[in-house]
Amino acid sequence: MGTAYHVKVVAPRLSDTEQDELARIITDELENVNSKMSTYQDDSELSRFNRSPATTAFALSRETLDVFAESARISEFTGGAFDITVGPLVDVWGFGPSNPERIPTEDELMVLRASVGWRNVVVDPAAGAIHKTHADTRCDLSAIAKGYAVDRVSEALTKLGRQNHMVEVGGEVRTAGRNAAGEPWRIAVEKPVAGSAATERIVPLSDRAMATSGDYRNFIERDGTRYSHTIDPRTGRPVMHRLASVSVLHKSCMTADALATALMVMGEEEALTFASDHELAVLLLIRGDDGEFTEAATPAFADLSIQ
Repeated sequence: MGTAYHVKVVAPRLSDTEQDELARIITDELENVNSKMSTYQDDSELSRFNRSPATTAFALSRETLDVFAESARISEFTGGAFDITVGPLVDVWGFGPSNPERIPTEDELMVLRASVGWRNVVVDPAAGAIHKTHADTRCDLSAIAKGYAVDRVSEALTKLGRQNHMVEVGGEVRTAGRNAAGEPWRIAVEKPVAGSAATERIVPLSDRAMATSGDYRNFIERDGTRYSHTIDPRTGRPVMHRLASVSVLHKSCMTADALATALMVMGEEEALTFASDHELAVLLLIRGDDGEFTEAATPAFADLSIQ
């Protein structure tokens, strides 16, 4: 997944054998997700699907099919603000491996947008398969698969009877039970400043996941204009708003991961209205003209973050 992970388990002193067994189970879960959904591995299910012909049914494991199904659900729910087919647009704007040092033309964007769109991937749960409707469509699950991996590890630990734990993969977090002090887990929301590890606030979290999306780590400047790596699939262009980061609380880290990306695409006004209307637990950090940040939280976030 190109990132680090961190797992804490609250338990009486464990033997070396017990610790090794826990480590093996955690690693197996993460490697299982990575081997199926990685864009780095040529033989992953995702990579092979991306190379498959249009309209040809492609059978998937239950794990990958579940992630594709949730991706489609969130895409429809958010009106296309979340879209796993947006990769070609990300690349042409300079955030992929080729990193072209220029702004794409309207003609280039028009050609690419024909292959981008969540409806270009048809999910058939009954058949256990998916297919694409455009030959050049390819998918990237990086905005949802990390959250799914967190869920898998957390659920595996719960099945082992490890009821008190915290799992974090690439900044996406899920907690169960209580920490070693018998209190809710304390999870930091970072201040969205590049190169800084400052904390904006601490969120107490029990039996809940939190995912955060932001624009402050990955951006480029072209001719004096700052372009975010967050691309709006609906326009084909980088977002140009003041929303610096979005944190979402949810029972599912997979769902929180995808929603955080979608709300980041929407911008501060649309995101706050959407999240409030759908009773989502969301914290927005909005960048002011003076470089300071203003918090905007939905009522559901305020209720869940006070424990």
